[in-house]
Formats: sequence, structure tokens, C-alpha cells
Amino acid sequence: MIFCSAPRSWLRPPMPEPVPAAPADPPERAEFERSPSDIGTIGAVEAPLARGERLFGNIAFRRALVLIGIAVLWEAYGRWLHDSLLFPTFTDTLRVFVQGCLSGSLSGRILTSLRVLLIGYVAGVALAGMLTTLAISTRTGNDILTVLTAMFNPLPAIALLPLALIWFGLGTFSIVFVLIHGVLWAVVLNTSAGFRAVPETLRMSGRNVGLSGVRYVTQILMPAASASILAGLKIGWAFAWRTLIAAELVFGVSSRSGGLGWYIFQAREELETAKVFAGLFAVILIGLLVESVIFRAIEARTVRRWGMQR
Repeated sequence: MIFCSAPRSWLRPPMPEPVPAAPADPPERAEFERSPSDIGTIGAVEAPLARGERLFGNIAFRRALVLIGIAVLWEAYGRWLHDSLLFPTFTDTLRVFVQGCLSGSLSGRILTSLRVLLIGYVAGVALAGMLTTLAISTRTGNDILTVLTAMFNPLPAIALLPLALIWFGLGTFSIVFVLIHGVLWAVVLNTSAGFRAVPETLRMSGRNVGLSGVRYVTQILMPAASASILAGLKIGWAFAWRTLIAAELVFGVSSRSGGLGWYIFQAREELETAKVFAGLFAVILIGLLVESVIFRAIEARTVRRWGMQR
């Protein structure tokens, strides 16, 4: 006979599940009372800043200190080297610069360069605006702009100067043609990147109110992409300055009168190093004025006012 026995676990009664312990009550906090203190003993909540803190809080003062430091180092190195043919001091350069501006030999060259520079810069910015508007409005315009940017943006502007001389001759139009090339692609790339970075919510809001074409670009995309557009304008200005000075160093502006680059070239040929530094100082000074006055005013009235940049 075969006997089967059930496992012992079946014979045991089920164990009751453990009951979770009740959470302990939080300890009672003792009550206390405080009498209000006299605020007259606290002192001034807002104390005026010291004069040094106010000065260093001014951005113009801090940048002026940087410029003064550069001028002091320039003067010290020139005096230590003691060779005006190789490296004139800052005071000698400033003296030649003031004399050239008062006599008209330098100020006339500066005005000639600025006139040509403004023509090329304004034409390049206007053409960039038209191309970018066309690229944003239509798919075909976007394809055309993408191909043109890939082709001509890597091409140095000064490399087109010999071709411009063949087409337009030795004159202002040759320099303006080269300047347009130098300004155009920098402005186009930054503006296009800014337009592509506009949030879709703003795009949809413009389409919902019926904006399209030029109105859509000027009222929706341009304010939203103002920071990128301003960066492109600054880069285009710098490229225009470089291209202009490089072109004038070789060919001048026209067959009758030269610009600031030609002034530097002639001073170098005559071994007047102080005049060379005075011409370079004029380029730097104009760049600082344009950056600190014109572009800063545009930034304050557009980008910062619209809250697009801190």
C-alpha cells in the first residue's frame, strides 16, 4: 500500500499579516511670544554707494580705464625701446594725429574713406535685407540664398578687387563693389540665423492676424531676431573697414585722391612711422566711436528695449 501525506505547510494555519505601526505623533513645540523691536535702531535700509563703487559701476568708466591702461603701456614700451622709426610713443602718435587733423592732410583722407565706406555699407545692408526677405518669403528664394552664400561667403572680398578694377576701372565703384561683397554675406548669415531661431509661437501669432510677405518679416521676424541682426551689422561694419583699408593700401580710392589706407601706405613709403601709427589710430578711434555711440544707441532702442538681450 502507498500512503500519501500532505505537506506540513498545508497543515499550518495562515500567519496573520503584520499590522503597520502607527506613526508617532510629532513633538509639541513650546509656545513663545516676542515683542516687536523698535525699527529706529535698525538703521538705514538703503545706504548710498561710495564714490568708488559708483565709478566702477559705470561701464563707460571701466572701459575708459582699459583704454588708459593700453595707452600707458604703449607709451612705456615706446620710451623703453627708444626707436621712433620702429615704434613711436603714444604721445608722438597723438601729436602727429592732431597735427594731421588740423592741417587737413589726415582729416581729408578720413572723410574720403568714410564716404566710400558708408556707400558700400548701406548698399550691402540693403541688398542683404532684400535677399533675406526673399528667402524667408519663398522656398525658391531660400534655395537661391543658400547656394549663393555657400559659393561666395568663403571668397575673400579683397580677392575680387582685380576683377572689379577690370569692370569698373580705378575709381570709387571698384571699392564699393568689394565692400558690398564684404558686408553682404555677414549680414545675410546672421539675419537668416536669427529668423530661423524665432519661436514658432510668434510665427503662428503673425499668421493668425493675417501677416505675410514684407509685413510678416518687419513686424514679427525682425523684432524677434533683432539681436542677431545687430550682430550681423557689427560684423559687416568690421569687414567693411578691413576691406576698405586693405584696398586703399594698394589701389587707393580713386585716381585723384586716396583714403586713409593710402595715407598709411604713403607714410610707410616715406618711413614716417609716426604717421603710420596715426593712420592706424584713426581707424581704431573711428571703430570705437561707431561701436560705443551708434551701435550702442541702436541696441538700447531696439534689442534691450524689446527685452531680447540682457
